[in-house]
Amino acid sequence: MAKNRLLSKTLFVFICISLISSVFSRITPKNSKTTILNVSELIQNAKMVVSRDPDNLKTFRQQEQSIRSSSSSSSSSSSLTLELHSRLSLHKPTNGEDYKSLILAQLKRDSERVKSLNLRLDLAIRGISESDLKPVEVELEEQQVGNLEGPIISGTSQGSGEYFSRVGIGSPPKSVYMVLDTGSDVNWVQCEPCGDCYQQADPVFDPTESSSFKPLTCESQYCKSLDVSECQNGTCLYEVSYGDGSYTVGDFVGETLTFTGSKAVDNVAIGCGHNNEGLFIAAAGLLGLGGGSLSLPSQINTTSFSYCLVDRDSDSASTLEFGGQPALPPNSVTAPLLRNIQLDTFYYIGLTGISVGGDMLSIPPSSFEMDESGNGGIIIDSGTAVTRLQTDVYDTLRDAFVSGTRDLPSANGVALFDTCYDLSSKTSVEVPTVSFHFPEGRTLAFPAKNYLIPVDSVGTFCFAFAPTSSALSIIGNVQQQGTRVSLDLANSLVGLSPNKC
Repeated sequence: MAKNRLLSKTLFVFICISLISSVFSRITPKNSKTTILNVSELIQNAKMVVSRDPDNLKTFRQQEQSIRSSSSSSSSSSSLTLELHSRLSLHKPTNGEDYKSLILAQLKRDSERVKSLNLRLDLAIRGISESDLKPVEVELEEQQVGNLEGPIISGTSQGSGEYFSRVGIGSPPKSVYMVLDTGSDVNWVQCEPCGDCYQQADPVFDPTESSSFKPLTCESQYCKSLDVSECQNGTCLYEVSYGDGSYTVGDFVGETLTFTGSKAVDNVAIGCGHNNEGLFIAAAGLLGLGGGSLSLPSQINTTSFSYCLVDRDSDSASTLEFGGQPALPPNSVTAPLLRNIQLDTFYYIGLTGISVGGDMLSIPPSSFEMDESGNGGIIIDSGTAVTRLQTDVYDTLRDAFVSGTRDLPSANGVALFDTCYDLSSKTSVEVPTVSFHFPEGRTLAFPAKNYLIPVDSVGTFCFAFAPTSSALSIIGNVQQQGTRVSLDLANSLVGLSPNKC
């Protein structure tokens, strides 16, 4: 009997230790010192991007069917799902184009994106509406398309369009690619008749073929919520303009959106753009996933949504999901979801620190905090590629990483990256682990490929963080790749779940 009691106590202690170890492992990574970067695999992926069969749409349709099947069997009956693709997976290579030129173009778009987010926040803090701004260009072009007439102007750049979702527009639904953007609110799609439309992968949406198309009145709450709008014959016109010369102008309407599994949502307010131009390669428009009243999450009244961004060089797909239970996946690293009273679009996250190689960096907590005026803080954004940190924070992070990679051959900087390496002779390397830390001791350790990335196809890799002179910091999509980002809007929590695409 005594022996049995001893065995029972031993088993009980073992179970308790196992449970404690399990909980602790969710907070602290097993090996926080170093991680392995598979150099040869990443170089091969880079080469495949510029040699990929340009006719990718058939592959995407097959992935779409696969995602529909898996979503219908695993998602709750109340959830809505869309599939996600990276921009480069839709890219059609041209003769003589190389991987480095694609990366340089992406980094240029990214710089414009960051400028626009900072400008938008600055205007909000100063209490200036976008409609109060004078046009950047003095020359205005009056264009009339059917019942639409309005000025075409340049404003602030908002989207570079790095990830896309497949969405059904209208009744019956016409499937098109839409840019995914957590940094904006207005949803819009190119529409016939086109006065000026850029090239997209699918036929331009024709509202005359949709039985659910319904113009919104100027008195509708949706119309009143627009930053820039006009009223013509009692119906609402919208305008979204971009500092790089991109824009969309058209009718603001109610329309049906269809998700994976043929689930439809009626009367979603979207822009039907008859005059559009910009960097939205292949996409028919944009899905606004921000926190404002016109965003898709707000309009469908979801209490949560999540997305997982596949590797930028991958032609595989993942999902964007609205609703469903639980709001946060089990074992996810959680952090506070914060909001800015000056601008409800952005999703701020409660970050407390950064470590390199298991050592916490000496960074004041105030570097990641938002002040009473709405300045500062750090947002998580799907449209920004490279994470931006305040200059002092970035310098501390970079110096610690460089200190731990002295054995790696260095290379010249590339664009906004000042810390690069020549790994052309390597198949893999061991580098210090970079981790973000959140309240209650929770830690997210990034895989090496999320912060040491190829910038060409011959072996140049760069440390994928960048400094910003702005008070606002941004967690970009390079660092988010392979991690499911879950936004529990009802409970103001962010969940980060590695390897959950």
